[in-house]
Amino acid sequence: MNAIAAHPENPLLIGQGLPPFEAIQPEHIVPAISQLLADLEEQLAALEAHVVPTWEGLVQPLEQIEERIGWSWGVIGHLMGVKNSPELRQAYETMQPAVIQFWNRMSQSQPLYQGFKVLKQSADWPDLAESQQRIVESALRDAELSGVGLEGESKERFNAIQLELAELSTRFSNHVLDATKAFSLTLTQPEEIAGLPPSWTALAAQAARAAGDETATPEAGPWRLTLDFPSYLPFLQHSRRRDLREKVYRAFISRASSGDLNNWPLIDRILELRLEESRLLGHNSFAEVSLAAKMAPSVEAVEKLLEELRGASYEAAKKELDELRQFAAAQGAEESADLQPWDVTFWTERLREDRFAYNAEELRPYFPLAQVLDGLFSLSKRIFGVTITPADGEAPVWHPDVRYFQVADEQGKPIAHFYLDPYSRPAEKRGGAWMDDCISRSKNVKGGSASVRLPVAYLVCNQTPPVDEKPSLMTFGEVETLFHEFGHGLHHMLTQVDYAKAAGTRNVEWDAVELPSQFMENWCYDRPTLLSLGKHYQTGEPLPEKYYQKLLAARTFMSGSATLRQIHFSWVDIELHHRYRPGQGETAADVRHRIAQNTTVMPPLPEDAFLCAFGHIFSGGYAAGYYSYKWAEVLSADAFAAFEEAGLEDEKAIAQVGRRYRDTVLAAGGSKHPMEVFKAFRGREPNTAALLRHNGLAA
Repeated sequence: MNAIAAHPENPLLIGQGLPPFEAIQPEHIVPAISQLLADLEEQLAALEAHVVPTWEGLVQPLEQIEERIGWSWGVIGHLMGVKNSPELRQAYETMQPAVIQFWNRMSQSQPLYQGFKVLKQSADWPDLAESQQRIVESALRDAELSGVGLEGESKERFNAIQLELAELSTRFSNHVLDATKAFSLTLTQPEEIAGLPPSWTALAAQAARAAGDETATPEAGPWRLTLDFPSYLPFLQHSRRRDLREKVYRAFISRASSGDLNNWPLIDRILELRLEESRLLGHNSFAEVSLAAKMAPSVEAVEKLLEELRGASYEAAKKELDELRQFAAAQGAEESADLQPWDVTFWTERLREDRFAYNAEELRPYFPLAQVLDGLFSLSKRIFGVTITPADGEAPVWHPDVRYFQVADEQGKPIAHFYLDPYSRPAEKRGGAWMDDCISRSKNVKGGSASVRLPVAYLVCNQTPPVDEKPSLMTFGEVETLFHEFGHGLHHMLTQVDYAKAAGTRNVEWDAVELPSQFMENWCYDRPTLLSLGKHYQTGEPLPEKYYQKLLAARTFMSGSATLRQIHFSWVDIELHHRYRPGQGETAADVRHRIAQNTTVMPPLPEDAFLCAFGHIFSGGYAAGYYSYKWAEVLSADAFAAFEEAGLEDEKAIAQVGRRYRDTVLAAGGSKHPMEVFKAFRGREPNTAALLRHNGLAA
């Protein structure tokens, strides 16, 4: 009887199925992970001592070890994102080094590496399915990128770097969360909230009550302004108080850049260590290491795409900024002569209202979350043939606001489930939105009979929460974000791959992983879809046709600026990870300002410390990979163009193309190279034409 079975009272040692969130406490972490690592260390040593270089003898037992630690540590990582607390942090940081040491030990195992090499050269190799071959090839590549070829001092140094990087990444993320939380402004005078919509004043009064002002009301205040996105963005869009916009903007761009939460030293150390790690692996830069496991063949190929998109968007962005200045001048704004970054969002919103005769706030009542979900689920049925129904109560949740859903196929058979955690909770939940896998699909064969383990996804957003008696009323941007994350979720849930290591988003090259998510955003502009999403939360009145036409017209509004912004971030990321050398004159901030000369039309302020909150590349998986959003957007726009060519009004044609998309892009997961998957769907390689057309930037 193994030790794990003897400790079922610790919920983190269950190791399979849905996590019992209501039972998991921070004090379970250290004993559970210590116990688990000791047990798995024994299993790993036994596997290494008798390597049988076959699928059943090597890949399966190794996967079982990985899945065990992946389940327990994955639950803890998930809670770090959605239910952060000092106790949880401390336990996580206590065990993180041991977990990393175990992963290093596994990925650098010479006996296992040699076993994979023998398997690849064996007589059994041609009999393996394509997905199995991809898993073996990825294991060999990942072992090489994990330092399997290193010995002695080099290996020790590599492992020390891995530990330090993981610790720095956690600290970076915590600093951003804490700095975001640390700032707030309490507004008490009516003139301080001039221009702000009722949705904002209600949210701000609710925040004030939560902070101890029990008598706060939307009408009389006080109102609490924070750097959390549902509070910060509408304030910049609508506040008529330029001085307050400046104050909150400066606070936002300087997050985590000074005092105890200063991320600048962490950034340099992270970049320094990544460069050292790359050199140990025989590469010239971290960008080369990053691209070794991506779809883009080289840094040059990435920069070529970025330059193509920069060329298409730069002049458009310049023109957009000039139009904004002229518009502000025509309105008699004294700032028009000296437009500043904290004015851009405000005047963009005014110009949108003027040009399209609506503002973002007017649409909110038409997008209550429940209605948006109905529309999203009916779209999924129309194009993919799947039925999604609530399954609340069937799974333990980490917060009362979390929902649980079932996904069924055409025959009504359950094929997947997902959690949805929709609202922002600045005190404990990190910003942004993401999809993560809770359980991956896999087929298990026992005693001659096969059973399929169904996938389960976590979908996490940070949208406006319900306020007082009103449901969550979403901005159109929040609707797009939900569609985006749901696209990732579909990729994870509709996979047909039977091997967990290549099912869903696993083993998919990082720069192709955004294809299904960005693809789904296009449907927010499809007329039947949008009209099914948009119904007034009080009257049930459908979204008026005029709003649909306005949203469609406004789709390419300021798209030059939006495209250029992504190019700017992508290029800064590549430059920092490819050519920048920490401590040799230029600082990371200098690099950003240098790149900004060609990739921004309003240069960042000298004190802009955006990099200090750029979690994507310093504490997420996007290091030397932020370009992936644009790379995959080329794929996703081209994929959506297949539906446009079939005719978006033709339900039968849409269902056929949707089925083909489901059977290729969504079903294949990481079992084939993304270019092959794309060609299987589209019949050819992708090109940028559809993306430029959708963005109104086609020549």
